[in-house]
Amino acid sequence: MLETRHLATATRQRLALVHGERVPAHRHRRGHLVYPATGVLSVTTDAGTWIAPANRAAWTPAGADHRHRAHGRTDMRVLFLPPSLAARLPERPAVLAVSVLARDAMLALTAGTESGRSRAAESRLRTVVVDELVLAPEQPLHLPEPTDSRLRALAGLLRRDLASPATLAELGREVGASERTLSRLFHAELGMSFRQWRGQLRIHHALILLASGRAVTDTAMACGWANPTSFIDAFTAALGQTPGRYRSQLGAAG
Repeated sequence: MLETRHLATATRQRLALVHGERVPAHRHRRGHLVYPATGVLSVTTDAGTWIAPANRAAWTPAGADHRHRAHGRTDMRVLFLPPSLAARLPERPAVLAVSVLARDAMLALTAGTESGRSRAAESRLRTVVVDELVLAPEQPLHLPEPTDSRLRALAGLLRRDLASPATLAELGREVGASERTLSRLFHAELGMSFRQWRGQLRIHHALILLASGRAVTDTAMACGWANPTSFIDAFTAALGQTPGRYRSQLGAAG
């Protein structure tokens, strides 16, 4: 698997990644936003994975160990924030919706060329980005990672066959736990039901498949939706746009 060195300083604010390329585990002294101007980025910590498509930004607080992976050709933009602005964003990693204004400000700040702007002007642009992000609802694009051995085994089964319609009781027989026990573990450890977790897993995989060029209908079938309509409804509820519109925007120039 391709791997690139981590971004050690704020001077590296733009990185072109090919499909499957990884930025290995690292941390920063300052909190930062990662925005994929094109493509899809996943951000993984010990607590799970957050996925950011091209209309979302991933926020990682200062000092948090994390790693990235690109899905599709990805124009990765990194915006470091001073403590005063970082304090306005969540204390944990999150995916946030990006308005047109916030997007344009982030692209300008991370263009990688000398802009001629003063430090004061760049500071104002950073403030604009954060002003916009704090108004946006946090996106439900976090997939928590289980630690219980039975849940981890179940998660492995689901990842190997997302299209499987297996029930929790059927999967429980595979991993040696009752449906009731597994249901309790999902709520206690992951804060969501089995159905919700599997739905998040399918949405994550759908974003990756769409980024790789798969058609909407093919993606729906590969990820386990009964029909394209139910996939479109679930995707639109999570992302705020249809998968077809999202797919058409993936290659847009940042």
